[in-house]
Amino acid sequence: MTSYRYKTGLGQDSHRFLPEGSAKPCIIGGVIFSDAPGLSAHSDGDVVFHALCNAITSITTVPILGGIANELCLKDGITDSLVYLQKALDTLKETEVVHIALSLEAKRPRLEKRLPEIRKNVAAAARISIQSVGATATSGDGLTDFGCGDGIQCFCILTVREKID
Repeated sequence: MTSYRYKTGLGQDSHRFLPEGSAKPCIIGGVIFSDAPGLSAHSDGDVVFHALCNAITSITTVPILGGIANELCLKDGITDSLVYLQKALDTLKETEVVHIALSLEAKRPRLEKRLPEIRKNVAAAARISIQSVGATATSGDGLTDFGCGDGIQCFCILTVREKID
């Protein structure tokens, strides 16, 4: 009989919007939103992929953002957060991703209708079914900088399992 150990990781990321008219696209969960300015970051600023990287780091303790990602971005000029996420997923080694939960807060852009695309991109990156990725979005009712439209915040809960024989 196979036994498993489950681990849960928590990640968060947030970025402010660049000034209106910025040429940098707004990318969230690998989806381009043309109705919002890009996010201020060395990379593309994808808060979903960054929050997932941080959730992975909370399990593996391998510093992806601020470590591997900074080196890729600043030294090699790689700004695609999907590349960082793949590096983070590689650190999970023999563990299996069971579930990913995402919670986004932003007044803009409107996220609800695009959540299926975000879930699809996250599932593809993690090599799991889309049914194993949940996502919610809230406007924050103006209670935070994100709810006021100044940026975007994402929380991620990651559940993995590893065999223990």
